[in-house]
Amino acid sequence: MAKFCDRLKVLRKEHGLKQREMAEKLGLALSSYQCYEYANRYPEFHGLIAIADFFDVSIDYLVGRSDVRERR
Repeated sequence: MAKFCDRLKVLRKEHGLKQREMAEKLGLALSSYQCYEYANRYPEFHGLIAIADFFDVSIDYLVGRSDVRERR
């Protein structure tokens, strides 16, 4: 199964965003966002929800527990 960091990077690129732009959209410092993509740190619960909402995917998909993107 895919990892959170991999899914996050793929989703960001699919939306044509740079890391800096994604960090701004989430209200994070660039270095904080980069820690997510490099698997050095993970978002807290509310941050995870914000990312899933932004990309309109399920949390299970985002964290690699499912390959189904759609929220149910």
